[in-house]
Amino acid sequence: MIANKLPRLSQPARMRSLADDLLLWSPLPLLLAAAAWRWQNTLAALLVGVAGFFLLTVFAWQRARRFDRQWLIRQLDAQRADMEDSTDLLFAEDARLNPLQRLQRARLQQRLAEHRTPDLRPAWSSSRIAASWIAGALAVATLVFWPARQSTTVLAPSAENLPVVAGVPRLVGQRLRITPPAYTGLPARDEASLDAKAPQGSHLRWTLHFEPQPIAADLAFHDGTRAALTRDGEDWSVARSLDKSVLYRVSPSGAEHQPAPPLHRLDAISDAPPQVKVLVPERSLSLVTPGQRNWALSFEVSDDYGVAANAQLRITLAQGEGENITFRERTLDLRGTGTGKLKRFSPQLDLAALGFSTGDDLIAQLTVADNRAPRPQTVRSPSLILRWPSDLGAESTGLEGMVKKVMPAYFRSQRQIIIDAEALLKEQRKLDTERFAARSDAIGVDQRILRLRYGQFLGEEAEGGARPPPTNDAETHDDDHAQTQAEAATQDEHDHAPASEEAKPAFGADADVLVEFGHTHDHAEAATLLDPETRATLKQALDQMWQSELHLRQGHPRQALPYAYKALGFIKQVQQATRIFLARVGPELPPIDEARRMTGDRAGLARRELPLAAKNTGIDAAPAEVWRALADSPHAAKTTELPLDALERWLRANEARVSDPLAFVSAIDAVRRDPSCIECRRDLRGLLWTVLPRPPANVLRRSDEGADGRRYLEALGQETRP
Repeated sequence: MIANKLPRLSQPARMRSLADDLLLWSPLPLLLAAAAWRWQNTLAALLVGVAGFFLLTVFAWQRARRFDRQWLIRQLDAQRADMEDSTDLLFAEDARLNPLQRLQRARLQQRLAEHRTPDLRPAWSSSRIAASWIAGALAVATLVFWPARQSTTVLAPSAENLPVVAGVPRLVGQRLRITPPAYTGLPARDEASLDAKAPQGSHLRWTLHFEPQPIAADLAFHDGTRAALTRDGEDWSVARSLDKSVLYRVSPSGAEHQPAPPLHRLDAISDAPPQVKVLVPERSLSLVTPGQRNWALSFEVSDDYGVAANAQLRITLAQGEGENITFRERTLDLRGTGTGKLKRFSPQLDLAALGFSTGDDLIAQLTVADNRAPRPQTVRSPSLILRWPSDLGAESTGLEGMVKKVMPAYFRSQRQIIIDAEALLKEQRKLDTERFAARSDAIGVDQRILRLRYGQFLGEEAEGGARPPPTNDAETHDDDHAQTQAEAATQDEHDHAPASEEAKPAFGADADVLVEFGHTHDHAEAATLLDPETRATLKQALDQMWQSELHLRQGHPRQALPYAYKALGFIKQVQQATRIFLARVGPELPPIDEARRMTGDRAGLARRELPLAAKNTGIDAAPAEVWRALADSPHAAKTTELPLDALERWLRANEARVSDPLAFVSAIDAVRRDPSCIECRRDLRGLLWTVLPRPPANVLRRSDEGADGRRYLEALGQETRP
């Protein structure tokens, strides 16, 4: 029992120490709370008080932890002589004590049970507590009851020019302090006017003075929000962040029945994104020069407030040709040189390290940001291309036409046919004979479609595009062949119009025979877009496609593969063609009927009357009505009824059509405040003119040119409309 009670002997001492420290130092957080209330507000005082007492409790508890076991041993040895400086034996483990120490501990326990334990709690710090509370009370009373300081702020006189009415508060002094965002590097400034322009995100603080003092005051913004002013001595102040351009007015309480104060305007200047200029190279597409090992780039970046010190250069390496084009991207971190608002980034790219070789394209693009916080604006430069062209073959010359260097984009599907055929051969053991032949035939159809598509570039006929003349010795085709011919007609991409049943050609007419059974492809410029060498290579590819299609349609893909590979090889050669010849096509005007020239015969000519545009009614009725009502006249100042409410509703619904909506709101408010103000009405009318629809242009009536002209016009009017 004695062993269990010993650790609890220090608990009263800890509680006494905790209470003593709390009483001794409590005036300090109270004093801090009073100071926060005096210089800030009640909420700040409450937060400071709660935080102060929390910290004081933590401090007092840490001090109370000094009353531990060692302190208890020292106190028992000092205050009780019968402990014989052996109190530490009471807390020792029994296994570590020898028989003599156990005997001594038993004697000490018996003495503790027979005699009352002394009071070990420390004494109260009464004098210190009293002095602390007296000093704290005096300090708090000084803060609370000290007279409010007189305003020493220098304010500019108000420019609202409101009439002086006894007992009605009016603005007499004003100051607007503008603190731009830190990233702009602009200093804070004071404005004497309540109208200002500042960077977007600036911190604004108004300091206003009224005579007489109102009960309350606020700033009323045009979007319906309000910011309450806080009284600070003889002045009133409020702070707000400038996120967008706004209109506002100062509204003190007690002046509701007086003329409304004028609107003030705050313009938020948006941060422009950085501007990137490419200095080197001068052109976006560059060709590798012989012996070139490096690619020098140089970018100049400017910003209105500052450019980030680092930028990223994205490098894309395009390798291969045709279907085998691969892309590899990497990003390099660059550090610019120059001033904060103008930096230059000049990287040197090692072509060998990037794996740049013949036939490749190297694309570089700079990504840079400004120093706007918290969301920087990021822009990208134009893409710069360094091209290492492949070896160029002999170029054809002497052909009619314009030459345009371009890589044909049509030859892309022969490799897929080879892939499908090889995949079919791998699955041959798993498929039955009929299924294998059907899939081989389907691949053959794809080969045929591809062949027909390539044949168009040589001016060849598409199967099914035209029929041979009817003869009595024509071969009879079975249904399957007829179906194949129908499919070929579907794939013919020459856009031949189908024959109409109503306009059936007459038998024996030369022109009708050509239309029905012919297929014109003999025009030199319409038949081809390729030079002769490329056409010859493509013709060899078509011949191999014929053989590949033959074996695929017969169900022998293994025999078709060699021809398909040869066709692919020829197509690869066609891909290296560097010129496509475009025909010189002039305008094709309808022929002129010479027999009707200078006769005045207008038979069969339709009237060329232009349709009149529908009148726009209703959408701009409000601006037009107010514009007419604001017309300058001797009686304009006496006009009292203006549809300004309808104009405001129209403005809210059509803000996108107005270049400066705030100017409209300000002009409408000025006219509403003083309807007799000629200058205000003129300003609003000028703004309305910019949104009114333009009237259609009127055509001046020309002269009738005398009696002959009148007779001619009368004759035209008597004509029967077609």
